[in-house]
Amino acid sequence: MTSLPTTALVSPALPAAPRVGERLGRYTVERVETLPEMQGTLVLLSHELGARHAHVIRDDDNAAFAVTFPTVPKDSTGVAHILEHIVLMGSQRYPVPDPFFAMLPRSLNTFMNAMTSNDWTTYPFSTRNEQDFFNLLGVYLDATFFPLMRYESFRQDGHRFEFQTPEDPTTPLKLQGVVYNEMKGGMANPGSVMWRAFGKALYPDLTYANNSGGAPENIPELTYENLRAFHAAHYHPSNAFFYTYGKLPLQRILDGIEAHVMSRFERQVLDVSIPDQTPFTAPRAERAEYPGTDTERGSQVSVLWKLGLSSDADANLRWSVLSDVLLGNAAAPLTRPLIESGLGAGLADLSGYRDSFREGAFAVGLKGLGAGQVQAVETLVLDTLRAIVQGGIAPELIESSLHQFEIGQKEVSNAGYPFALQVMFRMLGPWLYGGDPLTGLRLDAELDRLRADLSAGRVFETLIEQGLLNNPHRVTLELAPNPELAARTEADEQALIDRLSADFTDEDRARVVAESLRLKELQAQEHPLDTLPTLSLSDVPPSVPRVPYRTEDAGRALIARIAQPTGGLTYLDVQVRLPDVPEDLLDALPLYAFAVTRGGAAGQDYAELSRRMEAVTGGVSASVSAGVRPDDLNALRLSLSFSGKALARNAPALAGVIRDLLAAPEFTRDRLEQLLRQRLAGLKASVVQSGNAYAERLAGAQVSPAGVLGERFGGLSALNTLKGIVEGQPGAEETGAGQEGGISGLDDLLARFGRIRDLILTGTPVLALTATEDDLNLDLGGITGLFTGSAPVGRPAPATAPRTPQARTTDSPVAFNAVAFQTVPYTHPDSPALLVLSRLLRSNYLLKEIREKGGAYGGAASFDTREGVFAMSSYRDPNIARTYRVFRDARAFLDTPLGQRELTEAILGASKVLDPLTSPDTAGRMRFYSDQAGYTPEVQDAFKARLLAVTLDDLRRVMDTWLTPERAAYAVVTGRDPNDDTLKELGLTFDVQGV
Repeated sequence: MTSLPTTALVSPALPAAPRVGERLGRYTVERVETLPEMQGTLVLLSHELGARHAHVIRDDDNAAFAVTFPTVPKDSTGVAHILEHIVLMGSQRYPVPDPFFAMLPRSLNTFMNAMTSNDWTTYPFSTRNEQDFFNLLGVYLDATFFPLMRYESFRQDGHRFEFQTPEDPTTPLKLQGVVYNEMKGGMANPGSVMWRAFGKALYPDLTYANNSGGAPENIPELTYENLRAFHAAHYHPSNAFFYTYGKLPLQRILDGIEAHVMSRFERQVLDVSIPDQTPFTAPRAERAEYPGTDTERGSQVSVLWKLGLSSDADANLRWSVLSDVLLGNAAAPLTRPLIESGLGAGLADLSGYRDSFREGAFAVGLKGLGAGQVQAVETLVLDTLRAIVQGGIAPELIESSLHQFEIGQKEVSNAGYPFALQVMFRMLGPWLYGGDPLTGLRLDAELDRLRADLSAGRVFETLIEQGLLNNPHRVTLELAPNPELAARTEADEQALIDRLSADFTDEDRARVVAESLRLKELQAQEHPLDTLPTLSLSDVPPSVPRVPYRTEDAGRALIARIAQPTGGLTYLDVQVRLPDVPEDLLDALPLYAFAVTRGGAAGQDYAELSRRMEAVTGGVSASVSAGVRPDDLNALRLSLSFSGKALARNAPALAGVIRDLLAAPEFTRDRLEQLLRQRLAGLKASVVQSGNAYAERLAGAQVSPAGVLGERFGGLSALNTLKGIVEGQPGAEETGAGQEGGISGLDDLLARFGRIRDLILTGTPVLALTATEDDLNLDLGGITGLFTGSAPVGRPAPATAPRTPQARTTDSPVAFNAVAFQTVPYTHPDSPALLVLSRLLRSNYLLKEIREKGGAYGGAASFDTREGVFAMSSYRDPNIARTYRVFRDARAFLDTPLGQRELTEAILGASKVLDPLTSPDTAGRMRFYSDQAGYTPEVQDAFKARLLAVTLDDLRRVMDTWLTPERAAYAVVTGRDPNDDTLKELGLTFDVQGV
């Protein structure tokens, strides 16, 4: 990513901004505003048809586009969500079955997706290649405004009847569909159920009471005709909000949109308005259930309030700041009493201020509760708020929160999400709800008014009193697990099928068979993709970026100082390469990393340290990782890393915090118990949401030494270890070999934490400081001087788990399947071909077989170039045996007619893995730490050169060599014992354990 110098607002390389009032075709420029924090300019335009367009001019080579439509479903059939899928499945100019997925490998995009929210649907992408931008622009515009919306697409991704054996009407009838299966899995996730219950409880008369994603029991009510009508009523230029970003010429972009879309429509009046929710006259109580078996600790209780319009910039800022003051850290005046009450394990999902509704909301509560805690939590929340009002909020807490907002305004980072699209999402809320989109990007006036009011008297105490305590529009929402709900839901599904098919005649059954076979026939057809635009291998950058840095030795430490245009922020990373770690400390390492930044240090308890970090940093985190050398998969190295950021003026204070966390961390038994209960609640909830990742780790632990550590640090083994400590339950059978000395409880863990602290200071520190050139002279001696030992870097050698198919059962109506293979290290000649193979299988085989034909939400192949693990997996999958058959038949797919197009697309897709989107905060440290690990630019360029030369014969050869059945390891996370005759036919018998 290229950024402007910090001293200039506009670079000569940037296009000039248009003038207010200027006509650009049928567009009129309404506003032009500078964005000094991000060194950009916002241009707001309107079109004669009523479309609105926001363009951000900024010196960033990552260009972005999105078109967003307000969508207001009136039921829970999932019409907005299903439509999001269907419009991407063929359009007038690109009449192939799935141009969206077909474009993924034909593009060098840095982001491509579509998403449905409560009341809008958006279609965003970003890319660093100019031709790619206009290629994708054409595809997205045609898809959204001129979709074919085939009936077969509706049946594939929406819902359909299908016999268990599609061609045999005597076999059981079932409901099928990608979205249907996606939402079956989604509504088994307590967080998703909480979100849907949240909207329904606070806004019972509005669109938010409906499940915009689709409730599985209502999805079959959606008709094909209603789907088409919803598109006509919402996907029109008069209802469109366009967004573009970067340094491409605005006129060229507008001309493209005009020619492709605007010239083919007439202005319409579309009613997508959302009224105000009628205020409640008295507080209410609501209850929702999810299919869960943890009746001891699986409940949540949250107190919710409806507030004013979220488009009110002043109110939005004040509630956002107040939310951070009350809940933003462990010592916050609302968080601390709730957690220390001992009622629950952590804050309830969705706690805090929410501006993702037309009228804002505030929520707070606890999760990790047993039954019967509703009144206790409600009383605790209200009493704590009253005490805060009575005692007042300390000014330093407000200043700390405003400090966090200052960091958020200054930071320009692609970490986690392209900054180009972060900007869009920041302005989208106020823009869609009739407010000023500029307030999502620039808060100067609102901050000035807030500071003036703060100097005049109590602001936030009054806000709590009027907006919360005296507000009758309040709901106390309980989310409870119901162990019988999964079986009841399954029975209800069967009852629904029976009811809908009760009057089926032989002709109806024949029609279901005919439609199923027709869909199967269409799915099997090969469609020419020549109409779709593409790139060539010449568009792939031939080398990786050489980001400059300078290094210095500081005793045992190595320091890199990296000059980057960080906009006044300083980033500090301290990676400690650990000496040999005793076996009995391995399971404690990730728990140490989780707890160390949330405890106390250097004589400060956790509350004091938390307030200190909030006041002077933008956050400090710790993590443990296992790395391998590029030429040896068994040459492992363990590291514990601390990372933090701060405004440059607070960089010395940031270094002081990290020094204290390294040298003098403090843990109390009570605080550690709180933290581990929070972590356990989070991990339990994540299994149903991310079961594919857990299945991949479980399979990887059977083939890879690094995979063994990954499973112990962040897999289901880690979850079992944590359950044993917190709940006193013996963990399930461990997946790794030779694991002894299990942690017996909190006191045992505290003792091991003390040993880990001492061990860290005998390690080898490697530091990276990223800042502007003027801010690079930070004294780091307080950190480097801590390391005085002489122990060499350790080389762990964990034994892989027995090669036995593993199944873990949890509260999920769908499955997450995985198979993994150990292959070769980064520098091996076959490694690039394996990466290309993963992209080919993903785009050309697994997507069609597992998603389109099998009805799963996702099917993927991946290759970790550093750990050497090749994996295939499925996500929210209604099938198990069928999917493992698909995995097994992947080799046969390579013998089908494949040509240069498929190969080129696979290489293009693989090349994106080698060129991740970076930004000033990440570019230098990624380069430095890669160099230190042996992945130098020369090594990476050699990999890329081999990648660009991969042939189809190479793909077949590496699959025959490395991905053979005898080398495979299997794992599944699912809702029931998967073993049956169909799996036995594949030679698979799973070892089944509960999560």
